[in-house]
Amino acid sequence: MGKDKKKEEAVFLRKKITLLRAFSLLIGSMVGSGIFISPKGVLKNSGTVGFSLVVWFACGLLSMFGALCYAELGTRITKSGGHYIYILETLGPLPSFLFLWAEFFAIRPANSAVVSLAFGRYLLEPFFAPCAAPVPAVKLVSLLGYYAVLTLNSWSVSWSARLQTALSVVKLLALVLIIVPGMMLLAQGHTENFQDAFDKQSLVPDKLPLAFYAGMFAYSGWFQTSFVREELVRPERNIPLAVIVSVITVIVGYMLTNVSYYTVLGTQDVLASPAVAVSFVQRACRSLISVVPVLVALSCFGTMNGGILTFSRTLFVASREGQWPPLFSMIHIRRHTPLPAVMLMFPLVTTMVCIGDIYHLMNFFSFSRWLFIGLATLGLIVHRCRHPELQSPFKVPLFIPVSFTIICLFAVAMSFYSDPVNISIGCTMVLSGFPVYYLVIHRQMSNRCRSLLYYVTQKLQLLLEVVQQEIKTY
Repeated sequence: MGKDKKKEEAVFLRKKITLLRAFSLLIGSMVGSGIFISPKGVLKNSGTVGFSLVVWFACGLLSMFGALCYAELGTRITKSGGHYIYILETLGPLPSFLFLWAEFFAIRPANSAVVSLAFGRYLLEPFFAPCAAPVPAVKLVSLLGYYAVLTLNSWSVSWSARLQTALSVVKLLALVLIIVPGMMLLAQGHTENFQDAFDKQSLVPDKLPLAFYAGMFAYSGWFQTSFVREELVRPERNIPLAVIVSVITVIVGYMLTNVSYYTVLGTQDVLASPAVAVSFVQRACRSLISVVPVLVALSCFGTMNGGILTFSRTLFVASREGQWPPLFSMIHIRRHTPLPAVMLMFPLVTTMVCIGDIYHLMNFFSFSRWLFIGLATLGLIVHRCRHPELQSPFKVPLFIPVSFTIICLFAVAMSFYSDPVNISIGCTMVLSGFPVYYLVIHRQMSNRCRSLLYYVTQKLQLLLEVVQQEIKTY
């Protein structure tokens, strides 16, 4: 009887993510707030319309390279956990812990703050047009939106999953409502904004890494299947197919969206606009002025909501590997939601929304994100050298991981020159994990510290009503 009850209460993650669901996960993760935030950042740091379109295409191609590398890693390493587990299995415990440290104290909260600020901006912008919405009001609405996401994910996993499915449709609809009017105007001969598209005098090479960060932010999400690797049906087949089809789809969609933007808006219009999609609709199709901003805000809401899934998966895997406190991988006994993991984000995101703006936060967390993604693909090369006998069902040409790793690490190094303040803060955050690793992970904790940790965990378990989740895949 006791065993049956335990079996009923256990959380089982079955292999139920099919090819279609994997494709939907990737499309839903990539198409989010980025295409509505990043055009201004890409244009500002690339100089001209033509060079910005080249950056968008190059970022898409680079995303394809990265996605193919992760597809091979997913067929070689059969655990869930994404960047963390790939770095752990290929480069060792120290780099993987530094990634965890940066992920949960810099990358994840800063990324969530960027998306929530975009949510607040687009939701308020129509009410204040043609003027910009007041910054305090934007930050307040941004926090309210993020708190709604946290509450939903603390309350019900099933409801948040249903909402995510619905919002995936909203994201694509928002893109369609921008692409169609733009293409119609382009077909009518509105090409004046593409004159002198490649004016070399406007190009600022030392700012290109920041343009890369903004573009890659819009494409980020191509790695999401790696977080749920253990739940995929036929991963050796479905991971490569899903990433290839989804990335090509997003590249085409993003290029068409940017061409639509530039058909209607000039360079100065884009740079002066606090919300590019709102400015586009005001010029191209005023009948949609109250529709598109709401759809974009809902798209940002969906991006915030989707981040909780991968967040909790990584915490569980890190706890399973002994590199993270077990409390943060526990779930609520009745609602089966990752309550401690969700609560960890509350103070961090609140702080970053209050003190930062979109583009500074983007540069801040992009340094750490692309440093560790570059290390993960470097790990693929290392893994091939260490295990030449391993026959992977999917294998990319060696130049793909080599070129992707070099470009990522080069952009990371160059960004110190482009934005030294924010990048130095991000670097300091990563380096601060070294003493924590050696004091807590590398050295065995004393019995007294272990007992104290156990006591605190037990008390917090009772307070939050959470238990260690049991995950099996079949």
